[in-house]
Amino acid sequence: MSRIVVITNPASGRGHGARALPRVRAAFSAVGVADVRATPSEGREARAVRDALDDGATTIAVVGGDGTWGRCAAALVESGADASMAFLSGGTGNDFAKNLAAPSRDYEAMAALIAGTHSEIRADLGCIEHEGGRDLFLNVAGFGFDVAVLERIQRGGRLTGSAVYIAAAARELFSYPGFTLRRDGGAPRPALMFVVSNGLNFGGAFRIAPAARVDDGQLDFIEIGDIRGLERLPLFVRALRGAHLSDRRVTADRAATSELSFDAPPAFELDGEMRYAASTEVRVRSLPRALRVIAGPATV
Repeated sequence: MSRIVVITNPASGRGHGARALPRVRAAFSAVGVADVRATPSEGREARAVRDALDDGATTIAVVGGDGTWGRCAAALVESGADASMAFLSGGTGNDFAKNLAAPSRDYEAMAALIAGTHSEIRADLGCIEHEGGRDLFLNVAGFGFDVAVLERIQRGGRLTGSAVYIAAAARELFSYPGFTLRRDGGAPRPALMFVVSNGLNFGGAFRIAPAARVDDGQLDFIEIGDIRGLERLPLFVRALRGAHLSDRRVTADRAATSELSFDAPPAFELDGEMRYAASTEVRVRSLPRALRVIAGPATV
């Protein structure tokens, strides 16, 4: 017999998660699901997932943004449990849901879908390995410019939704100095940004990997080279619609694994959350078909 547990992060989306909680409870109550749990603080999602599994959950519905979704997905995969997960939008970018046919912003429709008949996929996760251990990500990992943008976002502000990332990126666009990257034993080269993408979008509005699939067993690697000054602006605009890949200074490929080397242990972002490597050498790899995801209505 299936058992559905709903986990919400009240802090997601700069408070959107807390404001949405009454509607989430009502939507799931309408389909007979009463177990809706709010995490006591950001970063406690892994504990909430383990508790739900200990209580017999076979499906965990997560209300939050990419950071909340990523932490919950990582906890479920690390547990080894054969439970499914569903994602309801309650954060800033909500990017991973853009890879699915499920109506993530419509809580009533999502509750009915999760409790009723639906289709599932086996989604991949990404994994960053370094001397300090490993970190899993659901949608995207980034090095370089992406980290500078996240640091600016974490300083706070009044904007919400996709505008948060766009505004922060615009402010960093001309000041970020770049970094040096070595990949798969190659020569060192200057770079503005290096993104490892499982899904199509990041930053709420940027179609960073237009051909990515979350269930192909591979990751998309997008490297933006040594672009400086005003030349960054048109590329930034083109990335909003996924047209940046035609620029000769942008390289993109798809692989199951890649070895990265930096001048110093790098900071990186996973699903909008800051992390720090403990070594200059980093391995990135796909974990194929690691997560059961409720992807949309049942197919005939």
